[in-house]
Amino acid sequence: MTAYFQRTHQRSFGTYPLQGEELKQALAHAIEAGYRSIDTAQMYENEADVGEALQEIGTPRSELFITTKVHPDNFTEERFIPSVRESLDKLKTDYVDVLLLHWPPIGGDIAPSLRLLEEAHKQGLARHIGVSNYTAQMMREARDIIDAPLVTNQVEFHPLLNQDILHAASVETGIPLSSYCSVARGEVFKYPLFEELAEAYGKTPGQIVLRWILQKGVSINTMSTKPHNIHSNFDVMDFSLSSVDMARIDALTQTGMRIVDESLVPWAPKWD
Repeated sequence: MTAYFQRTHQRSFGTYPLQGEELKQALAHAIEAGYRSIDTAQMYENEADVGEALQEIGTPRSELFITTKVHPDNFTEERFIPSVRESLDKLKTDYVDVLLLHWPPIGGDIAPSLRLLEEAHKQGLARHIGVSNYTAQMMREARDIIDAPLVTNQVEFHPLLNQDILHAASVETGIPLSSYCSVARGEVFKYPLFEELAEAYGKTPGQIVLRWILQKGVSINTMSTKPHNIHSNFDVMDFSLSSVDMARIDALTQTGMRIVDESLVPWAPKWD
């Protein structure tokens, strides 16, 4: 990975569940704020809207980092590559910068879908590849199945969920983590600690949360439709949390609150 990739992908603008004009307006504000990494997925059913919006905004393709994810229904030899080409058509691009497997395959054998992912990379459809919602053991297995490096495992990561096992696997395998549900869909703001720290650092509670994630070595995906919040979520690189304050936030991970659980995603793996 280039240094520019690492720097750009560190803060990504998520597009779920946005569609249509709402998505286009949010993306325009995100690009204005400085975002260049854009995250979508086949499952979100908004790739065409993302492609159209980015074309209208007019930012040079060379400045963008676009991530999309392959739907588990397409994890077959017949459907995988055609589905990726369809995603590229919708996104109005010849390649994506990052192509992810959205979930582990139902049934447990991760090797076939990983090899299909690697084939998409070999064909030049994706400059980088990765996975999403993999467990620690899956990360270890994936590292040994294919030759192409996996640049991320996109997972739920926020201060109310202990992901120490996954974080240790990231260090062990060299597969970086990136976050979704970075503020636990607003649940973190019920904890007074973030208001206290926001006042102390002259930042917003959301910026405190996002800075904590970054200092854990995890990249962030954030989504908002409000221009102020979009700018605020991007503006998290000009301060650092002290080790004491990091530890205070770390203590909240014992809450064990998982947002994307089996009630929402019945095909999810058994989480660490």
